[in-house]
Amino acid sequence: MSAEWAEPGCYPIAEGIHRIPLQMPQDGLRAVNVYVLETDAGLVLIDGGWHRPDTYRELSDALARIGRSAAEIHDVFVTHIHRDHYTFAIELRRRHGCRVHLGADEAGGLNAIHQLNSNIPDSSLRELRRAGADDIAQRAHTAGTAEPFDRDDWEQPDHWLRPGALAITGLDLHAVATPGHTKGHMIFQDRDRGLIFTGDHVLPTITPSIGFELGPWELPLDNFLRSLDLLQHDDGQKMLPAHGPTGGDVGQRARELLAHHDRRFEQIRTVVGDLGPCTGVAVARALTWTRRDRAFSALDDFNQMVATCETMAHLDVLVARNVLSAKDADGVEHFEQGHGRVWEHSI
Repeated sequence: MSAEWAEPGCYPIAEGIHRIPLQMPQDGLRAVNVYVLETDAGLVLIDGGWHRPDTYRELSDALARIGRSAAEIHDVFVTHIHRDHYTFAIELRRRHGCRVHLGADEAGGLNAIHQLNSNIPDSSLRELRRAGADDIAQRAHTAGTAEPFDRDDWEQPDHWLRPGALAITGLDLHAVATPGHTKGHMIFQDRDRGLIFTGDHVLPTITPSIGFELGPWELPLDNFLRSLDLLQHDDGQKMLPAHGPTGGDVGQRARELLAHHDRRFEQIRTVVGDLGPCTGVAVARALTWTRRDRAFSALDDFNQMVATCETMAHLDVLVARNVLSAKDADGVEHFEQGHGRVWEHSI
């Protein structure tokens, strides 16, 4: 996607709504959009951003362009648990006492972060090993161990959100559960003005990673597709995503994403048919990645991890639909044409 949307600033969206991109250095997404909503009591944020040394200055400079300050923020509604959305909301609470709201189904993921007490992507490592990608798992473990971790960034929210109207004086916003990217992902709809704050559920030019969180998977791709189905008829609703430019039609983009995954299912089914019994990482290596159709070998370690985990998410759905079968041999699954799951363990 073009980098123009990530340029620092405070951009008007509608009356009383502004978009502020907060930078994400060394990240392919470039920035995360937080949205500022003017209320009778001050300011509300949709998503908080990533807590980094410069984030507070970036937010303050942007707010100054509209004559406002971070001290006026009284509530932050976070779409999901990932650090580029949640951790700076906690820092704002420390500085100014604002309330932080997060989807109730993110509680398990937040507790898992506390238990792990590091940036090691433990659940992704589990999926990599199940995919037969021990080498990628080892590199991901090493990278996660080396990365600084601050437990204070992961304090509990003030309020666990459930679907329904948000308690914001003067605004009519509704939370809608959209699990898939994470278990407790939520979007926020302003139907009167035809706006949907889509978080990472619907993005304008890329498909979000699936199930990239701690804890059991529970067919995250199946959940994601069901959540997309909720939006595919929302034509005329303007997309306000967490990454990328604003303004796309939510219904149209949801249909595009559903069609993308249908094509991916067919590609994976073909690969498994060609390879015969094969591991998840073998399937991932046979596919191309990103909009540029890059070879798996051309991806960096992080994106090889994501690609392998997403391949496993697709394979699991195909097994659940009885399109493929899976056989477990000492923790590594092998996929082929057929039905059902079989466990085999050597002695």
